[in-house]
Amino acid sequence: MYFNYRNHLRGALIYAAGDTAAALLQHDFSWSRLLGVALVAGTVYAWEVPTYFRWIDRRVPHRPGWTAQLRRASLALAYFNPLWIARHFVFIRLASGHLDTITWALLPMAARSFLLNVPVSLAVNYFIQNKLRPDRRFLVSALFSGVMAVYYALSATWGQ
Repeated sequence: MYFNYRNHLRGALIYAAGDTAAALLQHDFSWSRLLGVALVAGTVYAWEVPTYFRWIDRRVPHRPGWTAQLRRASLALAYFNPLWIARHFVFIRLASGHLDTITWALLPMAARSFLLNVPVSLAVNYFIQNKLRPDRRFLVSALFSGVMAVYYALSATWGQ
């Protein structure tokens, strides 16, 4: 198991900041949500995202040419799929104490959120997977995810 103190701290701070911005925009801020998202991001996300990125490195080594580079970006995009987004929605609802809103309706909301952001996510993941050093990928991915947290939170509201 790989532990990177900086990733765990950065994940907690960045994801929590993005989600807090989303919560403030929705007038749904709570300290439990802030702490819950920070905990999940600083543990689960900070471990699994870099682990998956290392798997991409092994599966599709860096090579010149657009085919391998697009494949790397597509694999990263596939990781942040509708099930990942739905799970993120569940974490937010658990941390917020909104257990009654955890329903199967989260899956279509997550699918819509995913499909609407595919072009942007593919472009950003292309950059992350092909232009950044491995030790910077999680940081930039977390920053992008922090921005996307605002998008996901607002899209969850649009779907209600």
